[in-house]
Amino acid sequence: MKLFSANLKDLRELYNNSLQKAFDMEQQIAKALPTMIEKSTNPDLKQAFSDHLSQTQEHVASVQGILERTFGEAKSSKCKVAASLISEAEDIITDAKDPSVRDVALIGAGQQVEHHEMAVYGTLRNWAEILGESTDAAVLEQILDEEKEADELLTSISDRINPDAEMPAAVAA
Repeated sequence: MKLFSANLKDLRELYNNSLQKAFDMEQQIAKALPTMIEKSTNPDLKQAFSDHLSQTQEHVASVQGILERTFGEAKSSKCKVAASLISEAEDIITDAKDPSVRDVALIGAGQQVEHHEMAVYGTLRNWAEILGESTDAAVLEQILDEEKEADELLTSISDRINPDAEMPAAVAA
């Protein structure tokens, strides 16, 4: 239940509020990725998550820069979607005992996060363009492109390792 409303009166306020949520989203992801790296057993997946952690840290800095240019400081607002997706990923890490199944589940969780990020950054980029914030739009477009690349990489890895998870451990041995 929400006790206080942000009282968003126009697109500018909606854009600013959504940027603050994107900032929080990236911070949450940066905090969650080390566990995903640790729990991954496939070397390609482990490397993909490691690379994306570095990229996510850059995204935190990029969104922070936009907020600092806009407000003089970077404040965040809770991104409930990211929190829920990360909570689901944590549950999967606990529930999937078989390493190959856990890797496949981690890919799925990672892609769910990537798809949310793509939706967020595509929307923010469009709003920035409408508001005449061309510098912001360019930064947001770059982040969007990187999120798409991360999703494509996870798809490529899943194409190789998903079949291993299909086989029961006793059959695969």
